[in-house]
Amino acid sequence: MEDWGANEPKRDPKTIGIVAYITLIGWIVALIWNNPKSEQASFHVRQALGLMLMMAATNFVKAVPMGGMLSRGLMLGTLVLWVIAFIGSLQGEQKPVPVVGEYFQQWFKQL
Repeated sequence: MEDWGANEPKRDPKTIGIVAYITLIGWIVALIWNNPKSEQASFHVRQALGLMLMMAATNFVKAVPMGGMLSRGLMLGTLVLWVIAFIGSLQGEQKPVPVVGEYFQQWFKQL
């Protein structure tokens, strides 16, 4: 019987981390590729998920009266955190984003 996974290439954890930050589809691909699990790739999958959820939450703030300015500020802050995280993944680092990164690692530790 043939082993279907035997010819599958080993994926670089740094590449998986980079892909995790590029859209929701990229995050899903990174989650699938991270098998067997790499600590570096898992770290960035968790960070990317947290940042995507933060961005989605800012959209709910818009619905609140006078939430437009707050929403813009939150989106800008999340974008800055995303850039920090993305640069970290490009450099192969495992540095959590300021303020919320450690929470992402705790909340999504099963990934």
